Amino acid sequence: MNHVIAFDVSMGKSAMVIYDRHQHCVWEGEVTHTPAGFRFLKKQIEAVTHQDGREPHLVFEATGVYSEGLQAFLKEHGYAYSRLNPLEAKLQTASLRRHKTDVRDAHDLAKSHFRVDRETTYIQEDYYEQMRALGRYYEETDKELCRQDNRLHAFLQLSFPTFETVFSKNTELFYGMVQCYPHSALLADVSNDELCRQIKQATRKRLSSRQLKESAEALRAAGNASYPAIHPDDVRCRHMKQYAGRILELKRHKKEIIRQMVERSRDRVEFQVFQSFPGIGETTAVRLVGELGDIRRFQNAKQINAYIGIDVHRHQSGKLHHPDRINKRGNKRLRRILYFMIMGMLSHRRRTNNTIVEYYDHLKKQPNGKLHPVAVIACVNKFLKVAFHLIRHGLLYQYEVGRTS
Repeated sequence: MNHVIAFDVSMGKSAMVIYDRHQHCVWEGEVTHTPAGFRFLKKQIEAVTHQDGREPHLVFEATGVYSEGLQAFLKEHGYAYSRLNPLEAKLQTASLRRHKTDVRDAHDLAKSHFRVDRETTYIQEDYYEQMRALGRYYEETDKELCRQDNRLHAFLQLSFPTFETVFSKNTELFYGMVQCYPHSALLADVSNDELCRQIKQATRKRLSSRQLKESAEALRAAGNASYPAIHPDDVRCRHMKQYAGRILELKRHKKEIIRQMVERSRDRVEFQVFQSFPGIGETTAVRLVGELGDIRRFQNAKQINAYIGIDVHRHQSGKLHHPDRINKRGNKRLRRILYFMIMGMLSHRRRTNNTIVEYYDHLKKQPNGKLHPVAVIACVNKFLKVAFHLIRHGLLYQYEVGRTS
């Protein structure tokens, strides 16, 4: 067994211990996450390597952004390491009596490394890190857009309750006209020609004169049928203009994020395989790549299920048997993407042949048909198995091949 260097990472520093092959602590101290601190760490690693003739085992617990600096240093210098997630570290270092300190945690990690067979952490290409960062940014943008949209809807119910019956929601035209007329009373002194001109300017679609006239008449009729709860000079009307403008900006920003992700992924096998499935477009494909990362780091589909959190959690004790359910200890963002991906496939069932949809129908039509959530998770499981096989072998999805998988 090599020497073991274990770290308990906190903000800007790490408690560090070094254990020899006989499980004796030979050094204990603190390393700062600074150039000087990492130079000291490099000397320690080199000294141990010179003594053993091989590099020591490096182990630490992932602590979000705080452990990224240490991880970047190890990756930059080509050192192999074992990065544990917090739950994994807790289970492996658990004891009946335990004092919680940073140094104590580092000692526990080092000692447990001698009895637990830990795999070296798979180091992904920078492409996957960038895709994950872009995917998370897309998700944050989408959440902010939803918050702005909810506020806009609430204020519209106060100032122009019938507005949402005129224009299709979530369109450029809808938010452009909200900026022009956040209150129904503002339509009183506007001519039909002016309304048509503003409707034409609020959308990039080419509307005919008849369509413009019909939209203007519908908007005026909605204004006459509205009974606002606030006055046109209410501050919330100004807020609505800002909300509508911000929503349009966020929508454009989301498109730009997806464009960047697609541009980075065009030549990637994973992206091409995901897009070859019926019902999966560019947005879903790049978001899957971003959250799933390099799928080649998994040895089989069961490991992917555990990573996502859809592996089976079974609880049985004596005569007590709880129904099986999914673990939900994995990547909740990826679970959400996959759930809505399956829903998208189901909505396109009439346009294409899809083995995933056929599998869903089979589960629902059994003598004891599965509930919808159970069938969807089973479809996610099947999709991951097929996708894993295709990516590993560089193949695209084909309906005939999928039926035999």
